[in-house]
Amino acid sequence: MMIRVLYHDGRYDMVKRWTLEMLIEQNRIQGFRRANGWVRIGKDKLRAPMSSKSREDERRVPVDYPSTSKPH
Repeated sequence: MMIRVLYHDGRYDMVKRWTLEMLIEQNRIQGFRRANGWVRIGKDKLRAPMSSKSREDERRVPVDYPSTSKPH
């Protein structure tokens, strides 16, 4: 999903979530657009950034399916 951001120089862009997190951490944007409106960095409440641990937890785990062959 792409997220609209506003840079300090007035430019707008569309970025991916991981890029948004990086831009916020590096203080490179003024704000970004959520479904319910614009979020202003430093003025509006932000969610905690995803840590590398939580990113790994979010990944899907492969499922081992039972063998379809019949035992002999």
